[in-house]
Amino acid sequence: MIGNVVSRRYAKALFTVGAAKGEAEQAKYGEQLIAIGASISEVPEATAFFKNPAFSVEEKKAVLNQLIEKVSVDQMVKNFCDLMADKGRVEMLPAVASDYKAMMDAVSGVISGELTTVGELNEERKSAIQANLEKQAGKKLELSFSTDKDILGGIVLKVGDKVMDASLKAQLQILKENIKRGE
Repeated sequence: MIGNVVSRRYAKALFTVGAAKGEAEQAKYGEQLIAIGASISEVPEATAFFKNPAFSVEEKKAVLNQLIEKVSVDQMVKNFCDLMADKGRVEMLPAVASDYKAMMDAVSGVISGELTTVGELNEERKSAIQANLEKQAGKKLELSFSTDKDILGGIVLKVGDKVMDASLKAQLQILKENIKRGE
């Protein structure tokens, strides 16, 4: 919980600086921050390294600067990452990037979601579903697709903090509960 508050504060700080410089800069900062966050979260050893208190701030900054050079970021984003290293919060960069993206999406009217099905959908079906959901929501939707054999059939749709579980597994669970209650 505390990590969420802290990451949102850092994200909001950079978001505000980006807004002062213009919408294009704000979006660029977000893309660069997301790239850095992804490079850290994709390597479990990097996350463990940044969390480990045995390494000094200088050692963590050196590793972080190597990551930053590979991503090639603006000076403002580099300074932001250095500040996070100075404060001992480098391991939070992926969460800060996620919060920054959520702020960008809120400003641009984009909502994120995930659709889970039993089997893989073809591209035509995916685009049709996405278009239909965008029409219903009245907003642009970034939809990721996944598969899960455990749902047995149907779909599970997560958009924001809402979940619509129309899976066969959920329906069977409801039926089981109704039978137990004698309904």
